[in-house]
Amino acid sequence: MSTNIGLIDRILRVALGLFLISLFFWGPETPWGFIGLVPLLTAFVGFCPAYRLLGICTLKKA
Repeated sequence: MSTNIGLIDRILRVALGLFLISLFFWGPETPWGFIGLVPLLTAFVGFCPAYRLLGICTLKKA
């Protein structure tokens, strides 16, 4: 399991994840807010299984 998520992608995933989770507490309070855990976890781990399947890598080439 190698890293395939770049810095900007990680920042966007954290923002999206926190937004979706906040919907659970301040929005309509539906379980759909827990979907925000997926982008949040992939951002912290640095690996996205969907990117692996699609052959995408957002890391800068060194």
